[in-house]
Amino acid sequence: MDRKIEKKKWTLKRIAWTSVAALFIFMVLWTILFGDRSSKLNVETERITISTVRSGPFQEFIPVTGTVIPLKTVYLDAIEGGRVESLFLESGSLVTAGDKILKLANTDMLLDVMYREAELFQQSNNLRNTRLAMEQNKLSLKAQLLDLDYQLKLKERTYNDYEALYGKKLIAQREYEQVKDDYEYLKNKLDLTLKSQVQDSIFRDVQIEQLEVSLQRMENNLALVKNNLENLVLKAPVTGLLTSLNAEIGESKSRGERLGQIDVLDGFKARVQVDEHYISRINPGQRGVFTFANNDYHLIIKKVYPEVKEGRFEVDMEFEGTPPSGIRRGQSLHIRLELGDLATALLLERGGFYQKTGGQWVYVLDKSGTTAVKRNIKIGRQNPEVFEVLEGLNVGEQVITSSYDNYGDIDKLVLKK
Repeated sequence: MDRKIEKKKWTLKRIAWTSVAALFIFMVLWTILFGDRSSKLNVETERITISTVRSGPFQEFIPVTGTVIPLKTVYLDAIEGGRVESLFLESGSLVTAGDKILKLANTDMLLDVMYREAELFQQSNNLRNTRLAMEQNKLSLKAQLLDLDYQLKLKERTYNDYEALYGKKLIAQREYEQVKDDYEYLKNKLDLTLKSQVQDSIFRDVQIEQLEVSLQRMENNLALVKNNLENLVLKAPVTGLLTSLNAEIGESKSRGERLGQIDVLDGFKARVQVDEHYISRINPGQRGVFTFANNDYHLIIKKVYPEVKEGRFEVDMEFEGTPPSGIRRGQSLHIRLELGDLATALLLERGGFYQKTGGQWVYVLDKSGTTAVKRNIKIGRQNPEVFEVLEGLNVGEQVITSSYDNYGDIDKLVLKK
């Protein structure tokens, strides 16, 4: 009897294919669930810059440019206006205090001096004539007093004689009284004349004093005008270098106009322009360093000018110690102006990555040095050389610090030599 042979469901071939399919599905699921799905980009190492995170002293500073100027500058302004008549010196000349620099001509001032001199002469003559008239009046009063005194003495004798005769009843009463009235009249007239002389003397003294004060005032005014006339000759007030002279023969200059300046060559300082962003962080006493002839020299802020022009303000910095030999006025100095104290910090070299990331993340190399992965970091202070790293990096780690402009949003860079 024939027996039906049942076909096997799990042959070796089917088992093999099923195992392969299951393994493939498992690998796909594993890749989906646990595999590396980050975007990658191959980068040649010769096209990038790699910097090592290090710990070291950090000094926050900004680069600024200073211009060398003298410690003291004296400006020359026209005290009186006029036309430039003569030039005795030129720009760039060394001058000594008192040296003549230029001369101005002013016709109006000359006429004013002549008028005041004539007025003073007239006033002086008036005073002289007044004194002469008063002296004559004084002599006249003395003569009157002398005459009255003489008449009074004569009348007194007559009065005494008549008084004796009247007592003896030898003359009439009317004659006696007439003589008596004449005597008392002369006596009273003499007293009145004496008082008048005293008052007149007081008046003469006051009048002469007023005339003398007026004359003195006129003399002072004349001296002042003559002094202003002398100011038409511009002289050097100090010893130094005449660095500028803005005048040409025949040119008209008004009162107060700037004619030039003299630099006192006792020392130099640097006039520095700083961006207004740092105005709240700049104070007297802060220091700066610049390199000159392969040597470092230190400066210190002495004065801060708070006025902001075109986004910048100015500070004056003086040299600590002896200035470098050979330095000249107008020379530019590239100064590293310190903004804070020296401190130890975690440092990362500056680079083009900052323009792309703003310092919020970087590409950090793994231990093999073949892959760089994006990592979030936090940057604090900075100077033109390094950033201060606050979070996200450790000492010894390597970071790509060149530009990230060509990487887009790639998560991982594969480095190829």
